[in-house]
Amino acid sequence: MGRPAGMSAVDVRAKIMEEATRLFAAHGVDGTAIQDIASAVGVTKQTLLYYYPSKHELQRAVLSNLLSHWSGVVPRLLHAVAREDRFDAILDATIEFFAADGDRARLLLRELLDRPVEMRDLIAEQAAPWLGLIAESIAKAQAQGSMREDVDPEAYIVQVIHMVMGTFTTAMTVRPLLRGHPHDRRAPVEARLIRELKRIARVAVIKE
Repeated sequence: MGRPAGMSAVDVRAKIMEEATRLFAAHGVDGTAIQDIASAVGVTKQTLLYYYPSKHELQRAVLSNLLSHWSGVVPRLLHAVAREDRFDAILDATIEFFAADGDRARLLLRELLDRPVEMRDLIAEQAAPWLGLIAESIAKAQAQGSMREDVDPEAYIVQVIHMVMGTFTTAMTVRPLLRGHPHDRRAPVEARLIRELKRIARVAVIKE
């Protein structure tokens, strides 16, 4: 297969996914050739196609990997974290996931705009189950009186995800708008946006 020396098949797959995510986010799926990804990985085009027989299959694998990440994270947090801390735990995990690799948010946003029908189907398959678990948790908290009754759980979650993704796709672009107060001017743009995002998300749902 011609994989790089010292790299296992698992390593090669992971590297392909990493470089495909980066290049798809930067140039779009249509603007990225299989050869571009193979060159970035350090393998031949034939080797890449051994692991992923087409660009469409690679694209779907990358997107499924991003969306299915939460299928394990959300149930674990809902089970392991005390009820009063679940909100912060899930929001922090979401922010950390996108902060770890800004290409994740950029790619998802690109695909939502470029391929809305395909992404709708993929989201229904990969994201709806864990989104439903979070919505159920919010609804239970509403019934117990710890969260605002006027919140639409599902719509709220979608809007928070929009805010998180927007933070990591536009932070550098909106930098000129963030003059802020004197004590904030030296803070990194993303840190300021994340702090405000958390405040808005909490105020919107938590009953103080």
